[in-house]
Amino acid sequence: MAPRTRSAKKAAPQREEPPMEEEVPQKEVPQKAAPQKAAPRKEKRKEEPPAIDPNSSFTPESFERELKQLKDQAQTETWSKWLLEQGQVYGKAASLLTILGVYANVSQLTLSPVYGGIPSAIWHNYVLMAAAFVGWSGNLFFKRNLPLKTWLMLPLVAAYIPMVQFYLFKLSGTLTAYWGPLVTEALTLFPLMTLTVACVADVLELLDLSGLPKWAADAAPGFGSYGVYKFAEMLSADQLGSHIGKSFISTRVGLELVLAGAYTVMAPSKYLLIAAPALLHTAFLNTHLMVPTATQALNASLETQQWTLLDRRESVTGYMSVLESHERGFRVMRCDHSLLGGEWTHFEKPIVAEPIYAVFTMLEAVRLVKVDKKIPDNQAKALNIGLGIGTSPSAMIAHGIDTTIVEIDPIVYEYAVKYFGLPANHTAVIEDAVSYTARAAVEEPEHYDYILHDVFTGGAEPIPLFTLEFLQSLNALLKPDGVIAINYAGDFLLPPLSTVMRTIREVFPSCRVFRESPQPSDEDIEKTGQDFDNVVVFCRKTEKKIAFRHAVNRDFLQSKAREQFMVPTHEVPESAFLSDDKVGLVRNNQTDVLVKHHPQTALGHWSVMRTVLPKEIWENW
Repeated sequence: MAPRTRSAKKAAPQREEPPMEEEVPQKEVPQKAAPQKAAPRKEKRKEEPPAIDPNSSFTPESFERELKQLKDQAQTETWSKWLLEQGQVYGKAASLLTILGVYANVSQLTLSPVYGGIPSAIWHNYVLMAAAFVGWSGNLFFKRNLPLKTWLMLPLVAAYIPMVQFYLFKLSGTLTAYWGPLVTEALTLFPLMTLTVACVADVLELLDLSGLPKWAADAAPGFGSYGVYKFAEMLSADQLGSHIGKSFISTRVGLELVLAGAYTVMAPSKYLLIAAPALLHTAFLNTHLMVPTATQALNASLETQQWTLLDRRESVTGYMSVLESHERGFRVMRCDHSLLGGEWTHFEKPIVAEPIYAVFTMLEAVRLVKVDKKIPDNQAKALNIGLGIGTSPSAMIAHGIDTTIVEIDPIVYEYAVKYFGLPANHTAVIEDAVSYTARAAVEEPEHYDYILHDVFTGGAEPIPLFTLEFLQSLNALLKPDGVIAINYAGDFLLPPLSTVMRTIREVFPSCRVFRESPQPSDEDIEKTGQDFDNVVVFCRKTEKKIAFRHAVNRDFLQSKAREQFMVPTHEVPESAFLSDDKVGLVRNNQTDVLVKHHPQTALGHWSVMRTVLPKEIWENW
C-alpha cells in the first residue's frame, strides 16, 4: 500500500502546477509587444466584409471614407482658399449680370430704327421682369429638362438674336409698333435673360452664407443680383449713349456680336458649331451690319424701288441715314423711325433749297414780327436750337443774320453740311442745348434778336427742352425787343400740347399760336380719334401784341415753298387748348404730365412715317 501512497503525493504538485503560474514573472506586461497582440486583429481586417446590398448608398466603408475626406478637408481648408472659391462665385454671377444689363440696352437700340425709341420701350420692362422671374424660379426645371446645360445654351441664343431680329423686322408692318417690339423681344431678349438668370441662380447656390440669419441668407442672392444688374444697366446706358457708332464694335449689331462673344468666353464648348448658320447670316446677309458690303447689298435692293442710300451712321440720337428718291425727286435725313427733314432735288437752288416740309419755313417769320426798332439783318443775331437738315438756319444765314446753331448730334451737323448745303458762315455749337443755354444766359444775356426753337421730336417732345427752366434760359438770352419762334408737334385732344403752351406763356407774356394745316372737321376728328398737327408759337419778352409786317419778295429768297407757307395763316384760338386740372407747368422735376402720353403720340407718329417712305427702308435700315 505504501508505494501507492507515495505516488499520489508526487502527483499532487503536478496537478496544481504552481511553477507555471510563477513563470509569468517574465510577465512584464508593459513589454508585451503591441504588434504581437494586434496581429490577430490585423488578420480580422483582412477578412472579407459581409455582403451588402449594392443599391444601398450607406455602407461602413463609404461612411469611413466620408469621414476621412472630411478630416482631410478640414486639415487642408484655409481662409485664402475659401475666399478664392467664394470670389469665383461672385465673379461669375457679376459677369453674367453685367453682360445682361448691357444687352437690355442694346436690345432697345436695335429696335429703335424699326419701331422708334418710345414704342420699343412700352413692353420692355415687362419682358425683363417676366424673364427674371422665370429664370430665377425655374433654374432647377431647366437643369432637368433642357437638352443642353443652361450654360451651354447661352452663347447659342445670343448668336441667333441678330438673325431672328432681321426676319422679325420684315413683319413690323403687320405687327405694328405696339405689338412688334413685344413679339421681337419675347423671341430674343426673353430667352436670353431667362437662361442668364437661371445660370446666375445656379452659381449662387455655391455661396457660403452660413454667417447670416436664415432670412438674410435667403434674400441676399436675389436682391444682390438685382442691384448688380440695375447698376450695369444704368451705367451702360450712359456709356452707350455717348459712344454709340464710334467704331464697329459700338454699333447695334456689332455690340450684339461682342456680347455673344462674351457669353462664349463664359461657356466655350463644341456645341458652338450650331451657331455657325446664324453667324454666317449676320456676316453676309444682314443689312443691319454697319460694314461697306452690307451697305452695298442694301443699296442694291433699294435701287429696284428708285431709292439710293447716300450715307448712314449710328450716333448719339439714333440711327442716321440720308436717302434720295429718284422717282419723286427729293432727299431726306432719317433718325431712327422719323425724319429730320428733306428737300426737293429737281428744283434749282439759287439761294436756298426748297423744303419738303413747309412748316419749317414758318419759323423764319420771326423776321416779320413788328418791333419798336427794326434791326437790319446784317446787324441781327439769331440762335437756332436744333438743326435737322438746316432749313431755317440756312435761310437766316442767307438773309445775312449772324447765326449760332446748337445741335447735340455731330452726325446731324455733318450730314446737314455735306448733303443739304448748310452754309459755312455760321457759329456751330455741338452740345446739349440745356447746358449751353444755362451757361450762355449768364455769360451773354440779352444777346439775340431772334431765337428759333426747332427740336427733333420723333413723335414725342424732348422734355428737357420744353421745361420752364429751359424756356427761362432762352428768355434771358433774348434781347428786350427780340422774338422767339417755337415749333411743337402734338395732339390738340391730349393734355401735353396744352401743357406746353401754358408753360411757354408762363415765361413769355405775349404769344400767338399757328398750326400748319387748317383745323379738321368734327367728322374727321371723330373718325381718326385725333387732331395731331405741327404748331409754331411766336412770342416776345414784353406784353406788346404780336403783329406781322407785310412780306416782300426778298423775304422769300426765291423759294416757292416760302411764298406759300412762310407767312402764318391758321391761327389757333385760346379755346382750342385744354384748361382743366390736367394742364399744369412742365418743370425739371415734374415731367410726368408729358411722359405718360408719349406712347400714344409716338404710335401715331410711327403710323404717319410708314406712309412717307417705303416699308423696306424702315425695315432694312
